[in-house]
Amino acid sequence: MKKRYRFFALLLILALMASGCATTANKAFVTEESQVQLRSIQTRAFDTTDKKKMMQNVISTMQDLDFVIDKADFTLGSVTGNKYLGNAVITMSVTVRPRGEKQLLVRANAQYGTTSIEDAATYQDFFTALEKSIFLTAQQID
Repeated sequence: MKKRYRFFALLLILALMASGCATTANKAFVTEESQVQLRSIQTRAFDTTDKKKMMQNVISTMQDLDFVIDKADFTLGSVTGNKYLGNAVITMSVTVRPRGEKQLLVRANAQYGTTSIEDAATYQDFFTALEKSIFLTAQQID
């Protein structure tokens, strides 16, 4: 009889552990907005194929916005930087990749500490600054 109770107790514990893990795993990827909406806020297409120049503009824009560049990889098309606000840190990663034969896609992803920034205005400000940088570069104005 004791063996039967131990067996059922073990099954109950395993079931609770499995359901707890599934719940935690499901919540790890939940955001306030859908991922498609967030990706559309974070991404802009530009009518150029000059990846090197776009990467230079991304770096310049991030520096203009007081980010300290940590990593830049022109081959992968990625730039990562941090902006320090007292004890808090904003981390931004930007990727540049081809879209078809005539465009580049630029996607920015920002985090405040460990929290993903999902505010559309934040990304709009970044892309507005990037567009100004692209314009000034095209006009050869430093």
